[in-house]
Amino acid sequence: MQLLDGKAVSAHIKAQIKQETEELKAKTGKVPHLAAILVGNNPASETYVGSKVRTCEELGFGSTLLRFDESITEVALLEEIKKLNNDARIDGILVQLPLPKHISDDAVINTIDAGKDVDGFHPVSQGKMVLGQSSYLPATPYGMLLMLEHYGINTSGMHCVVVGRSNIVGTPMSVLMSRNANPGNATVTICHSKTKNLKEICLQADIIVAAIGRPRYITADMVKEGAIVLDVGINRIDDATKKSGSRLVGDVDFDNVAPKCSYITPVPGGVGLMTICGLMKNTLEAAKQHI
Repeated sequence: MQLLDGKAVSAHIKAQIKQETEELKAKTGKVPHLAAILVGNNPASETYVGSKVRTCEELGFGSTLLRFDESITEVALLEEIKKLNNDARIDGILVQLPLPKHISDDAVINTIDAGKDVDGFHPVSQGKMVLGQSSYLPATPYGMLLMLEHYGINTSGMHCVVVGRSNIVGTPMSVLMSRNANPGNATVTICHSKTKNLKEICLQADIIVAAIGRPRYITADMVKEGAIVLDVGINRIDDATKKSGSRLVGDVDFDNVAPKCSYITPVPGGVGLMTICGLMKNTLEAAKQHI
C-alpha cells in the first residue's frame, strides 16, 4: 500500500505554479489575482477561505477577501459579484459554499463571469468539460487528476466507481475519468446513496472515488485487493482522546481499507490539499487569458 501524499504532491505543484507566476510577472507585469467571497461565519468556510488566501500569498498571487454578513440579500450579493466581473484586476472569483438558505447557489454561480470561474462550477465551464473543450475544471476533480498524474498511475481501461453524484465532485469526476486522456480512458460507474447493490459494484472497481459525505462509509468488505481509493470526504467526528474533542475522517474507513489498497489518499493530507492546487492552476490560467 502506498499513500497518495497530498502534502508532498501539492508542494511540488505549488513550486511549479510559483515559478510560472514569477515568469509571467517578469514578462508581462501581470500578477494573478483571486477574489474570494465569504458570507456569514461558518467555521469550516472560514478555514477553507483562509487557506486559499494564504496559498495566494505563498505563490505570489494577489488576493481580495470580501466578507458579508449572513443577512445579505441575494440581490445585494449578486451585485457584488457583478462588480468583480467588471474589475479588470480580478482574474478569478470564488464564492465559498455553502451559502445561507435564502441565497440560491445556482443564481450565484450563474452570475460569475465564466472567464473568471476558477472553481469550475459555471454551466459554461461544465458544458465545455463534458464536450472535452478547454475549460476551468472543478477544483477537486482537477486536483485528483493532478495527483494520479504525479504518481504516474495509468488509468486506461480501469473500472472507476464514483460514489457520490454532486455537481462539484462526483458528476464531473465521472466525466473526466471517462475522457480520452490520461488520467482517464476508464470505464466509469457513478453510484449514490440510492444505489441498491453498492457493495457489489464497488468490489468490481479498480478505482474508487468516495465523495458521498458520510464518515467511513466505504468499508473494507466493499474494496477489492489492489484497488486505488481516492477519499474526498472531510467529516468531523467525536473523539474523546483529542484535545478538541473531535477529529477529521474521510468517507472511507481508512484503517481497515488501506491494507487492501495499492494506493489510497489519507484524510486529512490528501485530496483537500490537491483541491487548492486545482484552484490555483485555474487562477494562473485565467490570468494568462486576461493579458
